[in-house]
Amino acid sequence: MPLLEVQQLSIAFQQYTKGSRQQMVTVMEELDLAINEGEIVAVVGASGSGKSLLAHAIMGILPANAYISGSIRYNGEQLDEAKLKSLRGSEIALVPQSVSYLNPLIRVGKQLQTNKDSIEQHSERKGLFERFRLGEHVARLFPFQLSGGMARKVLVSTAALSRTRLIIADEPTPGMHPDDVAEALKQFKQLAAEGCAVLLITHDIEAAIRIADKVAVCYAGSIIEIAPASDFSGAGNELRHPYSQALWRALPQNGFIPISGTQPSMGLGLQGCLFADRCNRAVDACKVSRQESRQIRSGIVRCMHAT
Repeated sequence: MPLLEVQQLSIAFQQYTKGSRQQMVTVMEELDLAINEGEIVAVVGASGSGKSLLAHAIMGILPANAYISGSIRYNGEQLDEAKLKSLRGSEIALVPQSVSYLNPLIRVGKQLQTNKDSIEQHSERKGLFERFRLGEHVARLFPFQLSGGMARKVLVSTAALSRTRLIIADEPTPGMHPDDVAEALKQFKQLAAEGCAVLLITHDIEAAIRIADKVAVCYAGSIIEIAPASDFSGAGNELRHPYSQALWRALPQNGFIPISGTQPSMGLGLQGCLFADRCNRAVDACKVSRQESRQIRSGIVRCMHAT
């Protein structure tokens, strides 16, 4: 049984239009994802594809005008607000994308402590600071006194403790020195080896495949492919979805081949494949109905052309 299982997750926001009229705008539709204990699953995709929305939905921190359908289960139980309240900061930890999540009025060291911390966990955190080259004085600083890279390292340190069973890391490494990126990835890998499940949300595919077991490709609010990390290699021929292949080949080291067009908005109410207008393999049927997820070659894909 997966530790975390997301099934048919859809998210819409109630927004105001002209004349104070309201409308529902769908930004995520029928997203499926699962992660097991001891596993690292990376979620990759372009900006605006819904990666951070997924993290916020799991953590229960979407804004009040968000409407959710589908199921999010943790350890076999529905993850509702009451359950989240008991798990956040203990079994489930978020490494947020924005350093603004640090309280500007509280010193860094105080923010890293919880009532459940033991002597062992204090020692672990001190060790993390040392490995990230954060001096002891950093604990006495306020967030505004940290550089962007230092703040990122502090955020990673808030989650990387042995009691955590699920870590959701939302773009944890931008602004870090390459050596610190390697250390952060090493910590996530070590936590997974100890049984922690890690959901790594990132635009950095190269970093993701260094530690991930699986990579989920997000496009326009939907997971279109979940593939073993080893499939992201060579010319990308092992990948199943045309977008996954195009995303891989767009990297400078893989040919730097641009993808024509732009990612559509889910609010447009598109009926067929969301990638159809940009895909050189699209046929009329692609624009009529959306392909259901199916398993192909140890991966999952939503594309009628996948083999």
